[in-house]
Amino acid sequence: MKKTFFALSALFLAFSANSQSDKTGAWYIYFGNIKPKDSKFSLDVEAQYRNHDLGGDMQQLLLRSGVKYQFLDNLNATAGYAFVQSEVEETPDNPVRENRIYEEAVLSQSAWRLFFRHRFRYEQRFVEGRDFNTRYRYCLFLDIPLNNPTLAKKTAYIALYNEIFINGKKTDDTQNVFDRDRIYLGAGYKITDNFAVQLGWMNQMLENDSKAQIMLSLHHKLGF
Repeated sequence: MKKTFFALSALFLAFSANSQSDKTGAWYIYFGNIKPKDSKFSLDVEAQYRNHDLGGDMQQLLLRSGVKYQFLDNLNATAGYAFVQSEVEETPDNPVRENRIYEEAVLSQSAWRLFFRHRFRYEQRFVEGRDFNTRYRYCLFLDIPLNNPTLAKKTAYIALYNEIFINGKKTDDTQNVFDRDRIYLGAGYKITDNFAVQLGWMNQMLENDSKAQIMLSLHHKLGF
C-alpha cells in the first residue's frame, strides 16, 4: 500500500502543474459487472457523478448499462445504452440531456507484469437540441501490479490509460472531427478478486482547452 500512495503522490505532483484549468474537477464512479454462473453473458452497470469542482457543482450525471458477451478469455463485446445530463458551471444549470447507444469490443493482452486492454467503442448520440451524430473512441489501458505478479486480491497497482474521441461527422453543432483526448494516471488496490478501489488524476484535452479531474472509482464484480 505504501508503494501505491507514494506512486500516486508522485503522479499528482508531476502533472498538476501542467493543467491549464484554474479549477480542478472531481469524478466519482461506480463500475459494476453482474454475471450468472457458467454464462458467457453478463450485465455492465455504471454510474458517474462528475463535478466542475471537487463536489457540489454538478457537471454531468452519466448512467450506463450494457449486455456483454465473452467470446474468448481475452475478448468480449458489449451493446448498451447511456443517459447523460450535462450542466454548465455555477448557476443557472441549463441542463442538456443525451440518450446514447453504444457498441464496444475489448481485447486484453499481457506481457510480464504489464496488463493491457484495448477498448474500441462506437456511439450513436441523441443530444437535446443538437444534430444527431456518432463518435468513435479508442482507449488503451495499462495496469501494473506492484506487490504481486498478477492482479489478484490484496494487490496494489498502477493504472494508466489514454483515450481519444473522434466525431463521426461535422455538423452545425460539431465543427471539428477531433472531439477530445483523456490521459489518466492513478493507483488502486484490489481488496478482493471481485472488488477494487482506484484514485487517479485525469486531464481532458479539448480543441482549445483542457481541465484536470480527480477521479475516485469503485470496480465491482458480482456473480450468482
